[in-house]
Amino acid sequence: MANGKYVSYVRVSTARQGASGLGLEAQQDAVARFLNGSAWELVAEFREVETGKGSDALAKRPQLRAALEACRKLGATLVIAKLDRLARNVHFVSGLMESKVKFVACDMPDANELTIHMIAAFAEHEAKRISQRTKEALAVAKARGAQLGQAGATNLRPNVEQRQAAANSFAEKLRPIFAGVLAEKLSQRGMVERLNVVGIPTPTGKVSKWKLSQVQRILGRLDV
Repeated sequence: MANGKYVSYVRVSTARQGASGLGLEAQQDAVARFLNGSAWELVAEFREVETGKGSDALAKRPQLRAALEACRKLGATLVIAKLDRLARNVHFVSGLMESKVKFVACDMPDANELTIHMIAAFAEHEAKRISQRTKEALAVAKARGAQLGQAGATNLRPNVEQRQAAANSFAEKLRPIFAGVLAEKLSQRGMVERLNVVGIPTPTGKVSKWKLSQVQRILGRLDV
């Protein structure tokens, strides 16, 4: 690792992760270990909690913009814990490179520009594959919506075990769907929105009426 000035940038993508501090602290620890023992100077630190997605990702990350500006003013190198903390978008990574700010990822310090482009392109491709698989699974579930049944259909029965069995069975039918939205790293509120947009029936058989508490109960039953 070259000596000199460094600006660190750490990021998590949900407010809940930011509130816990766990993701940010782990990244800060990785940066500290990476810089340890070198003739370096950490001149600034920036942390960000963001939930926005889209092609103009940089515009939704004011702390990253500030970190890049600090690098330009101070002649420093941007240091991050992991490449995917910047973005899983090859165009975004290209934009960072065009900003003329040097950056290094602790998990691959020897990566050159070509390597970083390839990794970013692969990550973007994989994210699209996950999204497509999720959409396909949601479409199948919607098509067989009448077959999903209702977890609440046995609510009038006095047998608690029967109600639990019905709820567990309903949750299992949705396992592929929840596996997909989890793979996309959607927040629980994001899952609610996705299920409502696609039109997956709720445990009570209603369409586009999912609530956060229902998603949380499904996740609990699936133990994911």
